[in-house]
Amino acid sequence: MNETIKVLESRRSCRNFKPDMIKDEELKAIIEAGTYAATGMGKQSPIIIAVTNKEIRDMISEDNRSIGGWDAGFDPFYGAPVILIVLAKKDVATHVYDGSLVMGNLMNAAESLGVASIWIHRAKEEFESGFGKELLKRLGIEDEYEGIGHCALGYAAAPLAAPAPRKENYVYYL
Repeated sequence: MNETIKVLESRRSCRNFKPDMIKDEELKAIIEAGTYAATGMGKQSPIIIAVTNKEIRDMISEDNRSIGGWDAGFDPFYGAPVILIVLAKKDVATHVYDGSLVMGNLMNAAESLGVASIWIHRAKEEFESGFGKELLKRLGIEDEYEGIGHCALGYAAAPLAAPAPRKENYVYYL
């Protein structure tokens, strides 16, 4: 079977990461794969913010936890040491789709390299808040962006679950 299809069939979300930082060459390859996602009319509306600084990562985790309404101490990133935040320019009609394709590329590239991942939501709310706007300002990002998702990355602390059987009537042919 084709290696790409094997990766697509085997990738699962990880909810228990080791604290070990992923290798720099793996991180760079995953990010590069994200930049090659298809975008509407080739406009490349998304951007990726790579967070490897533990202090900043923990601040983002706390903000995400607060938005999600979980109790103090819960980590919505499940201990992942790296967070790739995908945002996309609001004034591009396809920005949500573009950013979603970037997220898919990031997760599938990670899987191909033996790096576990999970898509964590609430990036939209995060970057509509003062906290998110301040992060963008710190980076010198001035355009209007919508948060699409967080791709949490790391090495799995335990084996991931097997894929669930595909549902009946998933595909219809004409």
